[in-house]
Order: sequence, then C-alpha cells, then structure tokens
Amino acid sequence: MKFAAATTIVLALLAIPTHAFDGDAAKGQAASGVCAACHGPDGNSLIPMNPALAGQHPEYLYKQLINFRSGERANPIMAAQVASLSEADMRNLAAYFAGQKPRAGTASNAELTNAGRKLYRAGNSANSVAACAGCHSPNGAGIPIQYPRLKGQHKDYTVAQLKAFRAGERVNDPNAMMRGVAARLSDREMDALAEYIAGLR
Repeated sequence: MKFAAATTIVLALLAIPTHAFDGDAAKGQAASGVCAACHGPDGNSLIPMNPALAGQHPEYLYKQLINFRSGERANPIMAAQVASLSEADMRNLAAYFAGQKPRAGTASNAELTNAGRKLYRAGNSANSVAACAGCHSPNGAGIPIQYPRLKGQHKDYTVAQLKAFRAGERVNDPNAMMRGVAARLSDREMDALAEYIAGLR
C-alpha cells in the first residue's frame, strides 16, 4: 500500500512540466516602465484593485497577457497596454515580474481570516466547494504552469476576480473551473477567502 501511494505521488510529479520558461528578464525589465504605474516597478502593486505580479509563475503571467490581447480576458485598459506587444515582449515581461521578490501581504480581520482559512484548506461540503489548497497549494504558492500563486495578493483584487468569475465576466479559466467554484461562493465567503489569502506567508 505504501509503495503504491509513493508510486502515485512520483508519477504525479513527473506529469508536471519542468522545462524552463522561455523569456528574457533583462529585456522584460527594460520594457516594464509602462507597467509600473499600476503594478509597481518590481510588480509589487500598492493599489489594492491592481494585482501584485512579483513572484507569480511566468507561464500564468504570459497566459494572462495573451488573453488580454485576444479579448478572452476582457479589460479595456490591459487590452490597450498589450495591443502592441509581441509574444516575445510578453514572455520577457512575464519572466521579469516572475523573478521579482513579492512583498508579504497582511490580513487585518481575525474573524474573516479564520473563516477563510477553513474554506481555503477544507472547502465546504455543504455547497460542494473544493478546498483552494488542492490547486493553489496549502501556502498559496500555487503549482507552476498549472495554477497561479495566490498568497499575499490584494484582498480587493481577489474579491473582484471571484465576483467576475461568478458573474461570467471573466472566462479565461481552463475548463470553467473557477467559474464553477465561484458560482457556489457567497459574498461573505469570498471576503473571507480573500482576507485569508492576503495574509498567507
């Protein structure tokens, strides 16, 4: 039994792609000036509604840029910013921001944090909400290539994205996974999750 379990874990790890991301961080830094106003020069946004990019998986950042350009992820401001970028430009920017050190976030509401911790770690069987930790890892680091890093993300941004998934306004989640989860979350649960995620270390 132990051998079978160990074999399953090894096979799962082997299934995760491990190739290096193809992007030039130095070129990305040189092109990042236009991003700084909203996301900070090093990707540590100080604006609660704008996501922190520092330390995010480069594959995820690149996908979002591609989706903004194609319109699959609707955002007029970002669509305008990426319109003139080549795929190489987007890869370079993704490599740069992924390599920056993220600042630790904070949670300020203990009641919401405790509720969010339970939901993040265990889900809610009553309304079939899976634990966030299953895809985004227990500490919010995510799984490279597959699922984004969440820890330390601004609460306001996280809530806005959950609501956008729930409303069907954001549709660039593979297999509609996040839309399915968000559809079963209440506003209170979204607030709790976002509060907990903001303080994850």
